Amino acid sequence: MTLPEVLLWQQLRERPAGLRFRRQHPAGHYILDFFCPRHRLAVEVDGEVHGGGDAPARDAMRDAWLAGEGIRVLRISATDILRDLDAAVLHIIATASRGLPLRQPSGLPPPLSGED
Repeated sequence: MTLPEVLLWQQLRERPAGLRFRRQHPAGHYILDFFCPRHRLAVEVDGEVHGGGDAPARDAMRDAWLAGEGIRVLRISATDILRDLDAAVLHIIATASRGLPLRQPSGLPPPLSGED
């Protein structure tokens, strides 16, 4: 796991708002960074590699497949986690527990999983 993933996992292990996350959860032939089974929410930590080359297209295909399986995807940049971990974690928890449409922190583009 990368440093941002480790830091986020330390927060998620505390079961914020009573939510239980798994790390490195298999979904088809993909591995999700973090997964909340109760809310079918995948949390993906995106580092620099996700912004270049064919990574955005691969991420879009992956997110589309996950959406087809009923899994919502929330992508958070590693930089955002390092900059403001508490806000990122609170955003994840609030979104999952209220069932609200996913919104990205820090003005990131919306997920490509069909959510508005």
